[in-house]
Parts: sequence; structure tokens; C-alpha cells
Amino acid sequence: MDLRTTVERAQRLKQLHVEYKPLVLPTVWDVWSARAAVGAGFPALTVGSHPLAESRGADDHEGQTFEEVLAAVRPIVAAVDVPVSVDLEAGYGQEPADLIAGLTEIGGVGLNIEDTVHSEGGRLRSTQEHASYIAGLRAAAEDAGIPVWVNGRTDFFLHAENASGALDEAIERLRALEQAGADSVYPVRIQDDDDLLEAVIGAVAVPVNSTAHPVKHDLERFRRLGVGRITYGPLLQLALTDAMKDMLVPWAP
Repeated sequence: MDLRTTVERAQRLKQLHVEYKPLVLPTVWDVWSARAAVGAGFPALTVGSHPLAESRGADDHEGQTFEEVLAAVRPIVAAVDVPVSVDLEAGYGQEPADLIAGLTEIGGVGLNIEDTVHSEGGRLRSTQEHASYIAGLRAAAEDAGIPVWVNGRTDFFLHAENASGALDEAIERLRALEQAGADSVYPVRIQDDDDLLEAVIGAVAVPVNSTAHPVKHDLERFRRLGVGRITYGPLLQLALTDAMKDMLVPWAP
């Protein structure tokens, strides 16, 4: 994809985060799902690491190489005329500049980056370490002249024994990501807790991303709480798996 088109799509993704409250980015994994989501009316998409891995018979948690992910995402980006963001897990061991270069070369204009480093035993990056990586991504995008949308994710609530007790430190992490240049922040595993969502949303100035289930959750609730951005993670693919089984079971021998 040529640089001009990539820049235009990046600018469009940024504007969509202003126009929509929240911006819903359906999480897709191949050309079929991407085209189906665009056909349903969505103005932008995200590719999820878990559903992408499932569709390719690979493992999530960096069970694919960065090169394999790029090769799988390239035809998805080429098949649609809307901005596409990509979940790049913890970065696949890449330096920030190399991550941005690979992503933008295939036309990707947004990324999700988490602080669980699966290639290193699933350790959690420190607050400063993760913020520094985000800062490197922001600097690399600026050097490339492409306003890549950086969604800074923390898994801190996943690792905490008590989510409410982890709130203060989680907020510290999210604020550090914001200050490092993240365009939005993503505290996973609190999508069902109104109090935690509201606390996080009130603590940062950038949009807060929440996971949602396309059937079990309600868009108006997220809008009322002030969530700025919604992605499905693996939940859309899992919902379709259930629906597919329901359709096929009567035909099975």
C-alpha cells in the first residue's frame, strides 16, 4: 500500500475516535470476517491476535512470529477500504521502530500493545518499561510521518488477586502510557465492572478501550459509562463458533 493511502487511513482512524463515542472496532481475523464487518457498516477494524492465531492453527501469546502476523494481516488490509488496527501482543521481541515499519509497510494504521511478555515466560513489564516501549512506538510513528494510533494495554488487572485493590497501581500504569504517547489505553478484564470502568475513565484524558461481547453486552451501557473505544478480543469469533455449532449439530451424524 502506498504511503499516501496509509497516512490518509491513519488520519481517518484518528478522526473516527473523535466522531464516535464510543468507536466500536469489530475484531476480525481474515478477509472474510473483515469484509463482513465492513459490509455491516463499520468504518474501521482491528485484527485480534487470538482469533488470528485460531484461524491459522497457531497459538496466541506470540505463538506466531512478527513476520507471520504481517503476512496474514496484509491481505486483510488490502481487501477493505477502511483503517485497520492490529493487535501486536507485546511486540514479538521487536524494537519499536521495527514494529512500526513492519505494520505501516502493509498498510496497518493502528496497533494494540500489551505489557505481558509471553515470549519471556509471561512476565509483566514494569510501568516504566512499558511506557518506554510506547514512547518508542510514538517516536517511530512520528519519524515515519504516519499518525499510527497506539492503544496501550495493561494486563495488570489480570495479574491482580483483587481487581479493586489493584486500581491505584493500574491507574498509575495507564497514566504513564498516556504521558508516553498512547492515543488510548486498554485495561483488560474490567468490562463487567461499572465502578472500575468509571474510575479508569475519570483518571485519564485519552479514550479508554473496553472489551465487549457482541451479544451479551449492551452498547448503550458502555456509552453511558464514557467508554471511548470498544473491541471484541476473541469474543466475536467465539460467539460465531457457538452459532455455527448450533446450525450444524442437527446435520451431524
